[in-house]
Amino acid sequence: MKRLALALLAAAALAVIAPPAAAQNPPSAPDSLRPLVLRPGDVAKIVVWGHADLSGEFPVDENFDLFYPIVGAINVREINVTQLRERVTQELGQLFQRPFIVLTPLFRVAVLGEVMSPSLYSVDPTMTVFDIIAEAGGPTRDANQRKIQLVRGGEAIPLALNATAIGRATLRELGVRSGDHIVVARKRITVQELSLMVQVATLVLVAYQTFR
Repeated sequence: MKRLALALLAAAALAVIAPPAAAQNPPSAPDSLRPLVLRPGDVAKIVVWGHADLSGEFPVDENFDLFYPIVGAINVREINVTQLRERVTQELGQLFQRPFIVLTPLFRVAVLGEVMSPSLYSVDPTMTVFDIIAEAGGPTRDANQRKIQLVRGGEAIPLALNATAIGRATLRELGVRSGDHIVVARKRITVQELSLMVQVATLVLVAYQTFR
């Protein structure tokens, strides 16, 4: 009886000391809800209306620095895209009244697999998967467009969408990050293989009819 009482006291003490699992590991927000950030190799496309000399595409270097005319180096390591836009607007506001700025982040995404021109592309996160496949020259005739994968760090990232919805979803909605790979899979039987099978079947049929 004494052992049972001690065991219950120990369990109660552990329950008080140990914080709940949810408090230890709070669920992280989906990538699609997180603020957009720029990483080395990404590009900030900035358009300042009425000022072509202050507009252009500005890459982020390995130190997270973006060099902008007049302002100089802006480090983006600790700020998101919205904060960067506010910073540029504030800096230009000292030169002229009410600057109107459009800032579009361009991420580095590899488009691989069954596309005409697999390569690394700088893409706007508002583009759809089909848009960037078109940027890569479009799918090959052997492409399985119902099987598109998002690969990060060598691992496939599960997407909570069906095959058709993935193609129409924006990169932002899919939570695509800079450095990710979008891979278009190959059909199980390609057009070339199907053509070869038809030719073989035709030869077999001709041979059968000739020698029977």
